Amino acid sequence: MNMRANSRPVVGIIGNSAFLHETYPVHAGGVMNSEAVSQVSGCVPLIIPTDPKLISVPELLDLCDGFLLTGGRPNVHPSEYGEDETPAHGAFDRGRDAITLPLIRACVDRGQPFLGVCRGFQEVNVAMGGTLYPEIRDLPGRMNHRMPPDGTLEEKFALRHPVRFTPGGVFARLMGAEEVMTNTLHGQGINRPGSRVMIDGLAPDGTPEAIYVADAPGFTLSVQWHPEWNAAGDPVSRPLFEAFGQACATWARVSA
Repeated sequence: MNMRANSRPVVGIIGNSAFLHETYPVHAGGVMNSEAVSQVSGCVPLIIPTDPKLISVPELLDLCDGFLLTGGRPNVHPSEYGEDETPAHGAFDRGRDAITLPLIRACVDRGQPFLGVCRGFQEVNVAMGGTLYPEIRDLPGRMNHRMPPDGTLEEKFALRHPVRFTPGGVFARLMGAEEVMTNTLHGQGINRPGSRVMIDGLAPDGTPEAIYVADAPGFTLSVQWHPEWNAAGDPVSRPLFEAFGQACATWARVSA
């Protein structure tokens, strides 16, 4: 997009369809997403209504310098990776599917940066041709990665398991460590990695937790956990959002 002098890069925060007070339809984004984008990435947070009746992918690519692919309760519809819908797949947001999947592919091709988080991490895999497990806690040897059903936000987003990165890999270099502690608030996970999707970090039970798209010209780092929680203070979250912000600033300069 065309940057005005002294303006910050714009990050499109992928919104989720929801109901305010259980009756009023909204496109919503978590406050912690906006705080992480503004305060750590140094960018302008802009919540995107993910409905193809309202906005198109080309418009988004022109409007924003980068994208935060957020988490969300609805899951990617299994028809997007060639499978039938079952009760285990949970709720869906087909409008979001229609926006984010082609948006990811366009960003990969253009080199426009995105950061994938939880559902966004799963969207990256599906957009690149991969598949998902509908409920990883049902798989032999896997732990329950879902958030605790009760408790405060601090308890739900507490650090719960380590993630081990590929030695010398993209994430290990960024974090300055081969193992970090993360929160975990997800039910689905990667089954078959998509084309060029590189798994760069694993939970102790073998669940993929950190990926990037090989040979993509831009920033494509995506994580299964929620780094937006305590992004300014967490030693794992901060370098991730800082690097994303730097990538968005670079894109803004070269595309101005």
